[in-house]
This record gives sequence, C-alpha cells and structure tokens, in this order.
Amino acid sequence: MNRVTINEEICKECEYCITFCPKKTILKKKDTLNKKGYYPAIAENLEDCIACGICATVCPEAAIKVEKDV
Repeated sequence: MNRVTINEEICKECEYCITFCPKKTILKKKDTLNKKGYYPAIAENLEDCIACGICATVCPEAAIKVEKDV
C-alpha cells in the first residue's frame, strides 16, 4: 500500500494538499490542534492513494512525504 506521512506539527492548515489530491485521501483533522494552533491535514483511505506526490509538491511547509508501494 502507498504511504503518505504528514508531519502534523509543521502543517499550517493551508489546505493545498486537500484541494489538489485527485483521490481525496487527504483531509483536515478537525478535532485536534497542533502546537502552532492549526488543524493539520491527515491521510485516510490510503488504499485509494495513487502516490502521485501532488500533496507533497504543493505543501509550502514540506510537511508531506509520499512513498509508493512497489
């Protein structure tokens, strides 16, 4: 399975990853704030993830890492 890792502590809730994810596997974590006071993004339903890397590319904080299953 493809893997998306989001460093929730440096996420600034810009929502670029959520907006541009073609499979909508990135969502906002609405119940928990990070140390900076933002609701960080989370990756869910990774079985739908195609590991395109768009989320990592558009993240201005470089908080996202994508690993493609081989």
